[in-house]
Amino acid sequence: PPGRKVLIVYAHQEPKSFNGSLKSIAVEELGKQGCSVTVSDLYAMGFEPRATRSDIVGCLHNPEGFNYGVEMWEAYKRGALSKDLVEEQKKVQEADLLIFQFPLYWFSMPAIMKGWMDRVLVQGFAHEFPNCYDSGLLKDKLALFSFTTGGSEEMYAKGGISGDIRYLLWPMQHGIMHFCGIKVLAPHICFSPEYVPEESRKEMLAAWAQRLKTLWKEEPINCSPEWYFK
Repeated sequence: PPGRKVLIVYAHQEPKSFNGSLKSIAVEELGKQGCSVTVSDLYAMGFEPRATRSDIVGCLHNPEGFNYGVEMWEAYKRGALSKDLVEEQKKVQEADLLIFQFPLYWFSMPAIMKGWMDRVLVQGFAHEFPNCYDSGLLKDKLALFSFTTGGSEEMYAKGGISGDIRYLLWPMQHGIMHFCGIKVLAPHICFSPEYVPEESRKEMLAAWAQRLKTLWKEEPINCSPEWYFK
């Protein structure tokens, strides 16, 4: 619907890639609906994935021994996070929907995107015990993981050699998004685009465009272990 804000966090090195096409389709389709769409193109931005002392501006809370989590929490409270993080947090804060677009690397997201999670979703901003999971600080937001795999759909079936694809989504969707209070829409998975005929790739892109047309009517998944492990 018009006025909704979307942040696409995108991790692929090549704009002409299949992931690049999926990202462009989302920008175009959501834009047509009157949403305002922001893209954090992590590789193009040269986004720093490492969690370091440089993420804190000025003095440390405890210079005697560096504890990243504590220092980031304290820095967030006093407005002393590095500029790149403040910018990303502002995008997250404004977004109604976060779309993560990436190729699956080793059963997970690429390091540059994991670094985004590690550095941006700071305590005090995204969660603050006991305010986590259903009471996480980013509740009222939605997230969607859209990604490509190398393996085929059969490989990622429950009885397949790689196991159910949902197992891999537990740390990403549940351990990160749900922990921060974000509701999760069903993932959008394009299996093995590199190894299928051109025709199939076109169908995958069309299916994504089609899904985006009615995305805002979708109900989030059941945020419980059953969805992943039943």
